[in-house]
Amino acid sequence: MELKRVVVTGLGAVTPLGNSVPETWKAALNGVSGAGPITHFDASKFKTQFACEVKNFDPLLYFTKKDSRKYDPYAQFAIAAAKEAVEDAAFDMEKLDTDRVGVIFASGIGGISTFEEEVAAYYTDPEKTPRFNPFFIPKMIGDIAAGHISMMYGFRGPNYGTVSACASSTNALGCAFDTIRLGKANVIVTGGSEAAITAAGVGGFNSMHALSTRNEDPEHASRPFSKSRDGFVMGEGAGCLILEELEHAQKRGAKIYAEVVGAAGSADAHHMTAPHPEGLGAKLVMEATLKDAGMEPADIDYINVHGTSTPAGDLAEIKGVKAVFGEQVYKLNISSTKSMTGHMLGATGAVEAIFCTLAVQNDIIPPTINHADDDVDPDMDPKLNCTFGKAQKRVVRAALSNTFGFGGHNSSVIIKKFASK
Repeated sequence: MELKRVVVTGLGAVTPLGNSVPETWKAALNGVSGAGPITHFDASKFKTQFACEVKNFDPLLYFTKKDSRKYDPYAQFAIAAAKEAVEDAAFDMEKLDTDRVGVIFASGIGGISTFEEEVAAYYTDPEKTPRFNPFFIPKMIGDIAAGHISMMYGFRGPNYGTVSACASSTNALGCAFDTIRLGKANVIVTGGSEAAITAAGVGGFNSMHALSTRNEDPEHASRPFSKSRDGFVMGEGAGCLILEELEHAQKRGAKIYAEVVGAAGSADAHHMTAPHPEGLGAKLVMEATLKDAGMEPADIDYINVHGTSTPAGDLAEIKGVKAVFGEQVYKLNISSTKSMTGHMLGATGAVEAIFCTLAVQNDIIPPTINHADDDVDPDMDPKLNCTFGKAQKRVVRAALSNTFGFGGHNSSVIIKKFASK
């Protein structure tokens, strides 16, 4: 069976750096930090009092006030990003075969704020007759973003959500890629969304000692590969990509950003939350993704690493990268855009795939910010080009994006320059 080619024809994003792809990309290239004091709830008694929140997001720009009450914030972000991506793809809706358009959209946690609000309201006075909002369950479940996007446009193709913690949306991209190249759909709206900057979200990660506590300097707290890194910074938002079968895109004269050529997954099979210290799962998924794409390490110019700014995670991933790329690693640009967006959990893979797509299209690498020359991790290889400080221009033939999640879930995708042959 001859596999179909899959291209990217639309992008959408709601992130701590901006409420659209152009805003987000411009801020990323300028090395802007999305971190600041938490405003979603009173965090004054928490160990971590800052995060990378989405700013100035107005749901009424995307749906009615009545409808907005039906959507948890994570679904609101997802719908907004999907709207931008669908508009960017410029479909002729009257000619589009919606039976062949699917939605595969991820969330690592789903509607946690809805869950908190409803359960808290019940336990405030449990002696009363239980009264739960009829939208409680539909707002909370992690697949509902995919459902709402499909209902909005009448897309009746494959429709589901993926859950693999922080690898969720890269897994969604991989599923979308496979669905199209196997001929099961012409178009998939794919990506991920998260809105977990809540008391339970922050408190839960604090209890695991996973978050940075640099409350006096939040803008510089996410500092991947630096000696003084002390944990990740929570982020939120959504990223959406329109993946489309090449011939279908060409027939309608679509704008093509780049081509998706490989995707794979692996497991650390090691620990509930800690990565394998030698990066064995990371090594395995990168090797599998290169094999799936029919590419060699020398074909990759940029890796958007998972790079969460945790002491163990950063080094384990770099060990995996060096094991796969060997001496070729010194010819790569590596960067962690989480230094700017924070860790967007189930949305992070989609947003970072957007960064890779735009890096490939525009031949420029977004930076890793917040690194200082006097804060070098002695266990890091100083010869690596981690794109510290500012964006770097170079030809980017292909980019690899890594995302890893609690439970040992690893997922990677390769995006390359589009060529008609």
